[in-house]
Amino acid sequence: MTNWIVTAETWAADSDINRDFYVDIIGRYRGRDDVAEEVAQYQRDEEDSDVPVFLVVSKNGEQAGCLGMRFLDGTTGELTRMFVRKEFRGQGAASALLRAIEAEALKLGVTALRLDVRDDLVEARNLYAKRGFVEIENYNDAKYAGHWFEKRLTSAHSAAMS
Repeated sequence: MTNWIVTAETWAADSDINRDFYVDIIGRYRGRDDVAEEVAQYQRDEEDSDVPVFLVVSKNGEQAGCLGMRFLDGTTGELTRMFVRKEFRGQGAASALLRAIEAEALKLGVTALRLDVRDDLVEARNLYAKRGFVEIENYNDAKYAGHWFEKRLTSAHSAAMS
């Protein structure tokens, strides 16, 4: 098992990890690798995004992925910017991020986490189901979302999922 290090960072649209997130997510959606202009536009558009909780997972000093959380209300958090670089996928980085963000959410008084996922991100949907998220009705009318998930958090449940 890999020893992942998860740290809280300040979210910045122009960080390397966010650039790689945009390249991956836009490239998959567009079906092509040449997405530099779109990535630059998204980074400009997202400069003022509210992502107060932003975690980065690293291995041997190299950033492997990230996950953010914003608040929908006082007890509901929304996960955003879940990303693991290709060379680190399938090694537990995403699960490490989810465990860490669940623990942080509980500390902040969050009792439910929600998220939306595009139809084509089958592996993400499978990961969320494996981690205890259940599919719910559309809660946000997100432009690209095809699936919406929620997980109720309790201290005991979080400890059992570690």
